[in-house]
Amino acid sequence: MAPLWSLILVAASVSFPGIQVTDTSHPRSSALHHLTRKLLQKYHKEVRPVHNRSEATTVYLDLFVHAVLDVDVQNQKLKTSVWYREVWDDEFLSWNTSMFDDIRELSLPLSAVWAPDIVINEFVDIERSPDLPYVYVNSSGTIKNTKPIQVVSACSLETYAFPFDIQNCSLTFNSILHTVEDIDLAFLRSQEDIKHDKKTFLNDSEWELLSVPSTYHILQNSAGDFAQIQFNVVIRRRPLVYVVSLLIPSIFLMLVDLGSFYLPPNCRARIVFKTGVLVGYTVFRVNMSDEIPRSAVSTPLIGIFFTVCMAFLVLSLSKSILLIKFLHDERRSGQARPLLCLQGDTDADGTRMDPKVQLAEITESPIRQKHQVQSGTLKEVWSQLQTISDYVRAQEQADQQEIERLARLYRFDRLLFRSYIIVLGLYIITLCSLWALWSSL
Repeated sequence: MAPLWSLILVAASVSFPGIQVTDTSHPRSSALHHLTRKLLQKYHKEVRPVHNRSEATTVYLDLFVHAVLDVDVQNQKLKTSVWYREVWDDEFLSWNTSMFDDIRELSLPLSAVWAPDIVINEFVDIERSPDLPYVYVNSSGTIKNTKPIQVVSACSLETYAFPFDIQNCSLTFNSILHTVEDIDLAFLRSQEDIKHDKKTFLNDSEWELLSVPSTYHILQNSAGDFAQIQFNVVIRRRPLVYVVSLLIPSIFLMLVDLGSFYLPPNCRARIVFKTGVLVGYTVFRVNMSDEIPRSAVSTPLIGIFFTVCMAFLVLSLSKSILLIKFLHDERRSGQARPLLCLQGDTDADGTRMDPKVQLAEITESPIRQKHQVQSGTLKEVWSQLQTISDYVRAQEQADQQEIERLARLYRFDRLLFRSYIIVLGLYIITLCSLWALWSSL
């Protein structure tokens, strides 16, 4: 349709030479091209856009946290998706709107204009982010540069309170070369609006955005003073899945182990029971290692308590094994010590007498035999009574020592039981306190 209209205009100009005909099909588009050529004709993007070089260019920053993509505890890295906006004034890119068909704003290539060298200090990796090659410029020379960024930043991630952990990671923006005398930074919105703005955050992941507090300060070093703006991304983990899959099963397993203390310490079934519980601890620990984040900086509290409970279990199991072995050795030694009086007759010295000697003595004279039999019988009875008394005394001492050892083992078992209750109580109280602190934020 446009070429046909042009042909009609040309024919009209040829048929009627006195008539001036102009193409008014796209007047605004022509003004836009003319304005673009006028702005960029003598523009030098290498020079900071101020007429007075002693004046600083103020860059206004704004940040919207869109999503938390990954929290790498092992490598201490946080991956977030943010919308980042820069606004500054370019004194060489202003125009009078009345001269250009009331055009108040236009887009220009970012590569064709001067842009501040603002970087993120914690930036550690390059991620795929959509490249927006244009910026908007209004008639007063204000440039708006908005771009989405996937930021992989270094962050000190603490997992001590897992799964009720709260992470605070900073994103610090500053100019890499220009001091505060050349480029100053400021907030595009109020700090309160930035802190509580969660409209663009995707709130359906494992992490929840709490706030984005921000601060402005001057970094002083040997190269000069540099303006910095720091945004702190405060996030917290949603713990429900870990409470169901880790915390509650671990408490149940500890309660089962605690119930094993009600079995007698010298019962062999207790060893079998505790061995089964130890196998359960081991399997659960292997499965838990895949769920708990690994970090060389801090160890989760749940892992510490679980290791302590395993140590109590091993101590109790070792004590039961030693007790059973001790009782078994005592019974064997008791069976190997029969009464000496049941093994035959002994002489006064305690040695066993030969039956042939006894028979030869019987054939002696009756009078002598009578006196010797009476004397030998008394001595034999006295020797046997003394032997029985020594044996009973030794047996009582052995029994007393066994009772004392059993009492010590029973006291140690009660000590383990009470310590186990204290540790389990501390574990539950600590988890409840962390959960209450998590819920209060």
